[in-house]
Amino acid sequence: MCGRFTLRTPAAALAERFFCDAPPDLAPRYNVAPTQAVAAIRCRTGASGREFAWLRWGLVPAWARDPTGGKPMINARAETVHEKPAFRSAFRRRRCLILADGYYEWQKMGKAKQPFYIHLADGRPFSLAGLWERWGAAGAPDAIESCTIITTEANVLTQPIHDRMPVILRDADLGHWLDPQCDAELLRSLLVPYAADDLVAEPVSAYVNSPQHDDSQCIAR
Repeated sequence: MCGRFTLRTPAAALAERFFCDAPPDLAPRYNVAPTQAVAAIRCRTGASGREFAWLRWGLVPAWARDPTGGKPMINARAETVHEKPAFRSAFRRRRCLILADGYYEWQKMGKAKQPFYIHLADGRPFSLAGLWERWGAAGAPDAIESCTIITTEANVLTQPIHDRMPVILRDADLGHWLDPQCDAELLRSLLVPYAADDLVAEPVSAYVNSPQHDDSQCIAR
């Protein structure tokens, strides 16, 4: 699964890298947790180009009776995302890039769990394959725009830590993922493990275990 991640990259650098307007009010985040607002990029509604959006992490289907009930759907499995009722409509029409520059995973060691910080070896930000939904009428005071992160099987670097990892999209595939007309089979072919040679997994302290901790100590080796 993917249950925590970081986004420390400055807004201007993100805008340049992902061809989007600079995200407003973007402070460095070292421990983004479920139900919090996450930075995302999606196609502009009714227009061409990309737009930045703040989305609540934990997808709420448009057909849900109670948006606050149940466990937050923070992840969707790549193998079944196209057919699960909660995700299939968003997979067809509402895909997004969730911006990050690292994520955390916990390795079981007896009765304890060792957290690891996993990121690109060169430190660049990247985009996670995401889906978004809107619960309620657009612009309504009670409307909720939410998202989920798609996961796939782990690569050889991360498999000893956890058997799943988030789908990190390659730069060449970002346009396909956001294209509302993209073929479903091509989309599914993008949901694969990222190259292990390009990633680094560093052990960090249990300080990151608490979502209330959100500072540079979270990523300290």
